[in-house]
Amino acid sequence: MITPPDADAVWAALRTIPDPEFGVNIVDLGLIYSVECDDGNVAVTMTLTTPACPSGGWIHEGAKQAVAALPGVKNVEVAMVFEPPWSIAMLSDAARQQLGA
Repeated sequence: MITPPDADAVWAALRTIPDPEFGVNIVDLGLIYSVECDDGNVAVTMTLTTPACPSGGWIHEGAKQAVAALPGVKNVEVAMVFEPPWSIAMLSDAARQQLGA
């Protein structure tokens, strides 16, 4: 039997998705607000740097596919929210270094 992934595995999968504009992964950009795992059902809440982000669909689909590819995942829900709005304060230290912010 395959063990469903835990939140750490989901966060790691999401780190593989780069934002095409900035070249920084979506976790370090601060775009992922939450990850919840329940027996193979995974819920991700995320945002974009701006609601009009031209790469939004690609990023959303990439996040969904990265999580769905994890062993033991039964269902993936990726909710896109814009409250609270993203800000530069959400960048990780690694992203700040990479972007010179």
